[in-house]
Amino acid sequence: MLALLISGFIGMFSETALNVALSDLMELLSITPATAQWLTTAYLLTLGILVPVSGLLLQWFTTRQLFVVALVFSILGTLTAALAPNFEVLLVARVIQAIGTGIMLPLMFNTILVVFPAEKRGAAMGIIGLVIMVAPAVGPTIAGLLIQNLSWHWIFWLSLPFLIVSLICGILFMQNVSTITKPKIDILSMVLSTLGFGGIVFGFSSAGEGEHGFASTKVIAAIAVGVVALILFSLRQLSMKKPMLNLRAFKYPMFVIGLITVLICMMIILSSMLVLPIYLQQGMGLSAFSAGLLMLPGGIINGLLSPVMGRLFDKYGPKWLVIPGFLVAGATLWFFSGITAASASALIIVLHSCLMIGISMIMMPAQTNGLNQLPREFYPDGTAIMNTLQQVAGAIGTALAVSIMSSGTSSYLKTAANPNPVDALTAGVQDAFVFGMIVAVIGFVLAFFIKRVNVKSD
Repeated sequence: MLALLISGFIGMFSETALNVALSDLMELLSITPATAQWLTTAYLLTLGILVPVSGLLLQWFTTRQLFVVALVFSILGTLTAALAPNFEVLLVARVIQAIGTGIMLPLMFNTILVVFPAEKRGAAMGIIGLVIMVAPAVGPTIAGLLIQNLSWHWIFWLSLPFLIVSLICGILFMQNVSTITKPKIDILSMVLSTLGFGGIVFGFSSAGEGEHGFASTKVIAAIAVGVVALILFSLRQLSMKKPMLNLRAFKYPMFVIGLITVLICMMIILSSMLVLPIYLQQGMGLSAFSAGLLMLPGGIINGLLSPVMGRLFDKYGPKWLVIPGFLVAGATLWFFSGITAASASALIIVLHSCLMIGISMIMMPAQTNGLNQLPREFYPDGTAIMNTLQQVAGAIGTALAVSIMSSGTSSYLKTAANPNPVDALTAGVQDAFVFGMIVAVIGFVLAFFIKRVNVKSD
């Protein structure tokens, strides 16, 4: 568990630390926000392509083998990023890192489902939540400090020793917990899965670029190819005796509701975590370190609440956590939509902390309750489906937020009598937070349908 948690922590740390560095990278590498977004998008795109295959990998290779391969890719990607002289090399490094994370995430969740009995799973997921949420909390602050005193390369140099320690821990102590069944590999399924998930993530991400947004031919074509490939992929999986990804997991209603809830959460958290640091630096004129400091309390609160929410979930079930969680998140995003360059730092800290409290009430309870309904043989498929669609939802959320922010900014510049770049950015950011609030309202309505899954221990 320690080896898994350290590598999970570093994966999440480098993901969010880079968000704070985006403004500096835009300046240093002379790139636009839409181009810089590809450092996050390429990461998500790789995960979206790789994670569906993870259900198959978990049945073909041992826990130790997958862990070592995942860590080797993470170390290689981090080292390449630390040495990257330009944007292109950094982008390749992010893809290599994502291969490691794409193998690691499903492995971590699958291991917990196998190792912990159902009645203790909430607490175990809570500890994962603590680690996974503290990383994004400290990421922006540490990144800001490193950028201010050293350079953005040090975000990756700092991660490297932890990954090496994690690899050594894994080699020494990791045990094999998954069952190796070696199902037949279906090449057509893999091709359709790659085209499907890849096409959708690529299409939505490209919408953040250029003037045409979602009206662009490239965007429409990519999304269309993705949707058609996914339909064909789904039909093929349902017709096979031993599918690559068992979509029969969707027969379980609480798994489906839990999945949609988690996806909504992912859209909210990734879109606001991209928009907020950009605004704090470019709109409010804060340094990367100051922006990171403002986001630190919320992230720490989220991390510390995660195990508490896990225990509350084990005791009371998901409903009385998820409903108020969405209420808090939705209300906070509504307040965020009124943010201006004159907003007090204390207000940003309070709002960000409230958003993180709401997210911690939703994420782990909904995820654990959904996975609890699946029979043991569906664990690899359930975790693969949940992790894949989280990446797709994250990419869609960030792409929509960036394109809404860009169009809000440009329409303000066109219509205002004396257009000011900061006011224009403010208008765009406010629109992006309204989008987040609408997504939270949809989640709030859905939360009323969640029922506690009563599970017998395996």
